[in-house]
Amino acid sequence: MTNRAAQAQTLLDLHTDPDLLKVVNVWDAISARVVSEVEGVKALATASHSIAAAYGYEDGENIPVELMIEACGGIVAATELPVTADLEGGYGNPGETARMAMGVGIVGANLEDQLKPIHEAASAVEAVLKAGQDEGINFVLNARTDAFVKAGDKPHADVLADAIERGRVYLATGAPLVFVPGPVSEDDIKAFVDAWGPQKLTLIGAPGSVPLARMAELGVARVSYGPFAQSVALMALQDLTADVIAGGGLPSNFRMLN
Repeated sequence: MTNRAAQAQTLLDLHTDPDLLKVVNVWDAISARVVSEVEGVKALATASHSIAAAYGYEDGENIPVELMIEACGGIVAATELPVTADLEGGYGNPGETARMAMGVGIVGANLEDQLKPIHEAASAVEAVLKAGQDEGINFVLNARTDAFVKAGDKPHADVLADAIERGRVYLATGAPLVFVPGPVSEDDIKAFVDAWGPQKLTLIGAPGSVPLARMAELGVARVSYGPFAQSVALMALQDLTADVIAGGGLPSNFRMLN
């Protein structure tokens, strides 16, 4: 088994383990190395929003796909841990984009459905999984539905039903996981796990989210933090700047990390 194939299997095993996989997203080589060095970290995930922002682009597939893949490669090179990438909606060619990502060592990915017609979204899932088969790895696809983040003023029951149905289709197509970002309640989590089974659902941690221990009890596979991790880092930088301007300096708990 190649190292890449072994890392893909490790990443899949981390999701099927009943222990909640906790992933803090990274956006470049130094953030990848710093996060990797924290005891207990088992895998890394990129954040497309954060990578785009680091290069001066707006989120939403505005960054050239080659530049996004290059950033992913730099993250892979900075760690021994398996890395899953946020590939947004696939940049117009989900299968080829996934193949490019695998070429730099990525072994899993998020893929947004962007609320496209369900047959189109399922075809994209299928294309990514086939790319993994062609590359000889069990690529860990985290099929994302935007049902919650793009709910608008739809009745909650309709939004939940749509997310469940989309998740069922993606799982039936072969995706091992379904990602539901957005304001998800404990009752929503129970509905997803009832519909799909345990260790199939992944969520994003945000202010007011269901506590991590409760997510684990309910059968959530993974929680990640998307662009929030970069915001925390930038808040610290902005706070330091304000302290320096005010006549202060480095915080008392300062330590060199690079």
